[in-house]
Amino acid sequence: MKIYVGNLPYDITEEELRGEFAAFGEVASVNIIMDRYSGRPKGFGFVEMAVVAEGQAAITGMNGKTLRDRTLNVDAARPRSDDRGGGGGFGGSGGGRSKRY
Repeated sequence: MKIYVGNLPYDITEEELRGEFAAFGEVASVNIIMDRYSGRPKGFGFVEMAVVAEGQAAITGMNGKTLRDRTLNVDAARPRSDDRGGGGGFGGSGGGRSKRY
């Protein structure tokens, strides 16, 4: 079960986050999301639990928990959509003045 973890302290390591969730069961993987330009953590990540029931227990136990003065937001991860917003489109009709005859 993949779990979203938001409002993480910026200085937390993946190993520390793994330790927090290991209290609820087997942690398959931990991934703290980093900004691709600055290389700094974005303040959220994902934890994958091996067993769904353990993942549910982790969500219940960790959501709202304070970790280094930050209250965690923990929920089941949603599938990533292909529409990430932003990007290329230029709206409007091309500008310019309308012709008057």
